[in-house]
Formats: sequence, structure tokens, C-alpha cells
Amino acid sequence: MSAKAVKVSKSYEIDMCNGPILSKLLRFAVPLMCSSMLQLLFNAADVIVVGRFAGDNSLAAVGSNSSLIALLTNLFLGLSIGANILAAKHFGAKDDAGLSKTVHTAMLLGLCSGLILTVVGVVGARQILVWMQCPANVLDLATLYLRIYFAGMAATMLYNFGAALLRAVGDTRRPLYYLLTAGIVNVVLNLFFVIVCQLDVAGVAIATVISQVISAFLVVRCLMKEQGGIHLELRQLRIWPARLKQILQVGLPAGFQGVLFALSNVVIQSSVNGFGEVVMAGNAASSNIENFVYAAMNAFYQANISFSSQNYGAGRYERLRPILLRAQASVIVTGLVLGGLASLFSHTLLEIYSDSPAVIEVGAERMLIVCTTYALCGMMDVMVGSMRGLGYSILPMIVSLLGACALRLIWIATVFQIPQFHVPQTIYWSYPFSWVVTFLAHVGCYLWAMRRLKRHLEENKTLYTF
Repeated sequence: MSAKAVKVSKSYEIDMCNGPILSKLLRFAVPLMCSSMLQLLFNAADVIVVGRFAGDNSLAAVGSNSSLIALLTNLFLGLSIGANILAAKHFGAKDDAGLSKTVHTAMLLGLCSGLILTVVGVVGARQILVWMQCPANVLDLATLYLRIYFAGMAATMLYNFGAALLRAVGDTRRPLYYLLTAGIVNVVLNLFFVIVCQLDVAGVAIATVISQVISAFLVVRCLMKEQGGIHLELRQLRIWPARLKQILQVGLPAGFQGVLFALSNVVIQSSVNGFGEVVMAGNAASSNIENFVYAAMNAFYQANISFSSQNYGAGRYERLRPILLRAQASVIVTGLVLGGLASLFSHTLLEIYSDSPAVIEVGAERMLIVCTTYALCGMMDVMVGSMRGLGYSILPMIVSLLGACALRLIWIATVFQIPQFHVPQTIYWSYPFSWVVTFLAHVGCYLWAMRRLKRHLEENKTLYTF
């Protein structure tokens, strides 16, 4: 690689261990925020196109799959978080050899994860949807969409693992550029396959798969052109047992936490399905809009993980708490502003997805509850980011299991079953209730972890400032 190329590559990196925190945190988070939103466009474009040009049944078929897709993919996406944390620690410690082993292990792991998901999604799609009480008039369309969607899962995983590695060195801009390219292709192909080819839900699924392949190709190509520890050499792809163990130690609990959240959402989706296709469609449209708010907040969770991991790896412990506080301030502002705007303009936004007044009204009722309280979810996630940056992953998983997932399931099994409360709004109130409880529990765990770190440094006579 030429000196000029090296210089260009380095320009994408962010020094997380020195200098001001907030400006660098925003510089990291904003491109990531845009990337996440563009990734959501894959599904949003699907939902919008079928809602406008194929009808409410197709809208319900595509939209009702989101919780199931999350359930099946979150475990493996958690592994990409483990890869991100491990790579960031090696990068912060200037350990190129360890970083290189992490890169090659992670990318092969991503490919294998995608292939596993393809088999599970294609073979088990229909049966899982039946277990979720998907209505008979929607079942065939939902199954078709899901099977085609999971055919491209290897590409999805490769992109996510590759982007996680780039985030570890502070590069969030190039994944944004790659998703922008793929997102434009997805929207154009959606319109072509649905309007011109009349392929209905199959068309939007095919368009999504093609766009996923494009984004995966671009991120793999980027890693292959890099220099140093982050460089990917296809001939050197292999599983380094020690690195795999470390990725699994952090990634598996993170993945299980995602699965648990998704499982509770599947239960909620199953309860929503019992109210019929109009409520399903309104819930699906609302969920898609909410996802954009969540993606914006989640960028600060991801930023917190990378910043905390690098500084922990570099021994800059005095920066850990300031990083958390600035990430929390950023996520609160983002959640309140975007969530408030989404709720305020809910009817206008929902009209993008459907022209049915009944569907729009149902969606607006959900957004009023979820969007106005969404900042609580962001605060909860940022706390988890700090814990994972410190090397804790099992503890946040347990807290999330007890504080969020179990509470939602209990809520559905108790409060929701009371006749006067057996309405969709009761289901939606389970979200903010679980967010508050889980956030407070994570705060307690973080304070305990920091006291433990301080004690460890004192015992080893390490200089520190908290």
C-alpha cells in the first residue's frame, strides 16, 4: 500500500484515548447513527413499498417478521459486539498481532454464523410463524418473505462483523458510505420488483438480499485494502481458538441478551397478532418508525462500547466515567428530541406506510406511548455499553433477563390478562416499565464494577483518577 493510501486510511481512525471526549464521541456516533438508519431502510423500504402498492396483508406479512428476524439474528450479532470489544482493546494496546488474529477469526465466524442462520430461517420459517399465531391469511406471504430474506444472511453477517471491526479502530464513515450505496440500490429494486414485476413480498425480499450482498462486498474489500492489524487476508482466514474464546466470552452473553429481548418482543408480537391484521399492520408501521429513533440512540451505545474498550485496553481508566456521562447526555437529548418529534408527527409519518385510517390510528396510539419514553431505553443501553467495555457481559445479560424480559413476560401474563386491560395499549406500556427497572439495576452494577476496578488498581499500586 502506498504512503498516500496509508494516510487516507488513517484519516478514518479516531484517537479515543486522548483529547476531548464529546466531540470525538459525536464524530464517531453520527456516521454510525446514519449507517444504522440506512440499514433500517432495507426493511423500511420493504414495508413502505408493500404497504402502498401491495396492500395491508402484505404490509402485515413483512412487518410482523421484524421481531422474529431479531430473535434469530441477535445471538450472532452479539458475537460481532464481542469482536468489536476485543479488537478495540488490542488496538488501544497497540497489539497488531492480536488485532490481526481477531480480525480473521471474526470474519470467518461471521460467515459461518450467516450460513447457520440461512439454514434455520429457510427450513423453520413457517413453523416458527405458526407458533407466533400468524393469521392464516398472512402466513404464506410472511413465510415467503422470511425464506428469501434469510437466503442472504451470510452477507448480512459479513457486513455486520466487518463494520464492527472498523468501528473498533474508530472508523464509522466508510460503513456509512457502503450502506448508502446499498440502500439506494435496495429502494430502486423494491420499486422495480413490486410495481413493474408484480412480485409482491418476494420482490422486496430479493431486493433486500441484493443490497445486503453489495454492502458485504464493500466492507470486505475495505478490510482487504487496510494495512496493519486490521488488514484482512482471505488466505489467512482461520479460527484462532484463544481469540474465539475471548469473542465468545463477551459476545455470547451480549447475543443472549439480544435474544432475550427479541424473545420478549416475539411474545408481545404474538399478543398483538391476536387483535387481527389491522392492529398487526399499525403495529408494524409504528415499529418501523420507532426503529429509526432507536438506531439514533443505539449509536451512542456502540460509541460507548468502543471508547470504553479502547481506553480500558490502553489503561486510561480516568476517562471511563467521563465517557459514560457524555454518552448518557447525548442519548437523552437524542431520545427526547427524536422520540418527541416522531410522536408529534405520528399520523404524517404513518401515512407513508399506509393510507388506511384504522391502521394509522392504531400505529399512532403505540407511538404515543413508546416514542415519548424511548430515551429510557437509550439510557439503559448506554449503561450496558460501559459494562461491556469494562469486560463484563454475563452480568448485563442476567440483569436484562430479570429486569426487562422477565418483567415483560410477567406483564403479559398478569396485567394484560385482566379483562379491562386486555387492549394493545397495555402491551405497549410494558416497554417503558421494563426500561426504568432495568436501567436502575444497570446503574447499580456499574457502580459496583467501578469500585471493584478502583480496588484492583489500589492493590496493584496503579495510579488512577476517577
